[in-house]
Amino acid sequence: MDFDIDIDGWPADVEWDALTVRAHAALGTVEPALHNPRLTASVLFTSDEEVHALNREWRGKDKPTNVLSFPMLEREDLLDLAPEGPPEMLGDIALAAGTCAREAAEKGVPLETHATHLLIHGLLHLAGHDHVDSDVQAEAMEALEIATLAKLGIGDPYGDRN
Repeated sequence: MDFDIDIDGWPADVEWDALTVRAHAALGTVEPALHNPRLTASVLFTSDEEVHALNREWRGKDKPTNVLSFPMLEREDLLDLAPEGPPEMLGDIALAAGTCAREAAEKGVPLETHATHLLIHGLLHLAGHDHVDSDVQAEAMEALEIATLAKLGIGDPYGDRN
């Protein structure tokens, strides 16, 4: 997958673009639909204010959040996408610096660890996974996140699974 990555207001001592590529590589082994070489996605590492504005404008929710995902392919289309052909835009992800940093501190984990989890979470949303409609969906998505993070040497962010 090719990424268009824009970084604004995040700590400069972390290679956020490399972190994004590593997170995707691990996820591609757990969710093969995301391993398609034709896929592209944009990732915006930005401010809380920007993510709040995006949440208000595109989701009708006037509140900040940690990560937003804007899929551009239906799950069925993603699964049917042949590996040969022109690039196909999977979607956009935006992460909020302040919210992510605060949550990482609350969890007692490095910002890079929490951001990796949120990138994986966002990419799974772009791939058509969700956690809103049922506990079964939530458990399936969390299992994919946990398995992917384990490949990166990161523990269970939910803390309630073996």
